[in-house]
Amino acid sequence: MSTHTPKPSWLKVRAPQGENYSRIKGMLGDLKLATVCQEAKCPNMGECWSGGTATFMLMGEVCTRGCKFCNIKTGNPRGKLDPLEPEKIAYSIAQMDLHYVVITSVDRDDLADQGSNHFARTIRTIKKLAPELIVEILTPDFRGDRECIERVVDSGPDVFAHNVETVERLQKKVRDPRANYQQTMDVLKMVKDYSPKTYTKTSIMMGLGEQDDEVMQTLKDLRAIGCDVVTFGQYLQPSPRHLKVEEYVTPEKFQYWQKVAEDMGFLYVASGPLVRSSYRAGEFFMKGVIEKNRKQAALESSVSEGA
Repeated sequence: MSTHTPKPSWLKVRAPQGENYSRIKGMLGDLKLATVCQEAKCPNMGECWSGGTATFMLMGEVCTRGCKFCNIKTGNPRGKLDPLEPEKIAYSIAQMDLHYVVITSVDRDDLADQGSNHFARTIRTIKKLAPELIVEILTPDFRGDRECIERVVDSGPDVFAHNVETVERLQKKVRDPRANYQQTMDVLKMVKDYSPKTYTKTSIMMGLGEQDDEVMQTLKDLRAIGCDVVTFGQYLQPSPRHLKVEEYVTPEKFQYWQKVAEDMGFLYVASGPLVRSSYRAGEFFMKGVIEKNRKQAALESSVSEGA
């Protein structure tokens, strides 16, 4: 007898469509660029691409970590990197009429700098070719190496995201042993301590067996280190060899966590069954906040120069 639980109706989405979606899909195919949107078969791909947003993945398609929830290939890339990838991605993004881009990567424990120089060079190149584009990065933990983290922050991302993924009790069950709850908290704190004006962001997957008090403690810990943005989304099992879904969390429960997190003082919260860490609802908000701050900084600079 099958123990498979069918997905509830609220997890069903329409097939991707739209002129901008078709254009971006065609260009990505021509340039042979990888996006997490495609690799992870994200349910929001059509919505995000139609709105001028995409998430690009750096440093290949093989990750040195083996998290139990992730469908990206795991192995040893043996130090291989495409030295022209930063320029290829930056050029492509500049041609795609995007408003907000997310740059992420596989973990690269095989590299001495864990890929931080490659990450930083990509961000600087994007900023040079498309200075008005808002850049969010979703990074590995760089093993908590402060020098690597500061190197990436210095390259100028507008938003620095690193995902805690789940509550503390479930970390070993869900993530690779080299990743852990405290290390994630340390990374986010390092970023905020080093660059208070850089927005920090994280994401929590629901439906893995977490308890309400554990989610609440995670939110308290995130606020204690000044994390600005949190997103909640439903974990979906990518294949039979991955962790099974323990619960399909209802839309009402996601609304509850959104209200709780907002009341705790997070700058922005996106919470829903189909929300992912770079979901465009958050991008709309971050775009507005960042552009407002840019205009304010330009005004203050103009006043200072005229004084």
